[in-house]
Amino acid sequence: MTVPVRVLDLGLSRYAEVFEAMRAFTNQRDDDTEDQIWLTQHEPVFTQGQAGRAEHLLMPGDIPVVHSDRGGQVTYHGPGQLVAYLLFNLRRMDLKVRSLVTGIEQAVVMTLAGYGIDGAPRADAPGVYVAGAKVASLGLRVRRGCSYHGLSLNVKMNLEPFSRINPCGLQGMQVVQVSDLGGPQDMATVSEDLLQALAQVYQLQLHRSDTADSSAA
Repeated sequence: MTVPVRVLDLGLSRYAEVFEAMRAFTNQRDDDTEDQIWLTQHEPVFTQGQAGRAEHLLMPGDIPVVHSDRGGQVTYHGPGQLVAYLLFNLRRMDLKVRSLVTGIEQAVVMTLAGYGIDGAPRADAPGVYVAGAKVASLGLRVRRGCSYHGLSLNVKMNLEPFSRINPCGLQGMQVVQVSDLGGPQDMATVSEDLLQALAQVYQLQLHRSDTADSSAA
């Protein structure tokens, strides 16, 4: 049985505003609320997870730092990075948090494989890696049985800001992106491929929506 999920493309957005919208959506939803996936690219920002430690934020410079309620340590978001937020009712989908994480990683690996890129998760650090370098990060929060936050996949972006932090708390971690690994540079292509991989992993029936018609706006 497939799960209906509405897909919203928020375009280029400010992290803090989308963060507040995700929390509001999750707090207001009920058992009849349709699950959603929000796609976006963020204006440059460092986000610090709940377990975030200040020593992993090395030289933020002129890039703002926003404290978030997702899991994990510090990461960077910026234009050219695909961010997908998964607003799922886990109880209704009969999903545990571990299964949600594993499924996200599997969908990213499948997407990369379509470009001839060999990506893999790590048992000790959520995300997806190519030859030991990080290409995708995960950060989630579950409230009242519903998930929010999600994943970020580096496509074609300025990677320099990652050198100002220990990405996800991993000292010396190298960061790579799809376009430098022989994959496409076009965000729309990667967005569609990732959506189809998520749909396959979680058995989703995707519906497109204009943000103006959604509670996400």
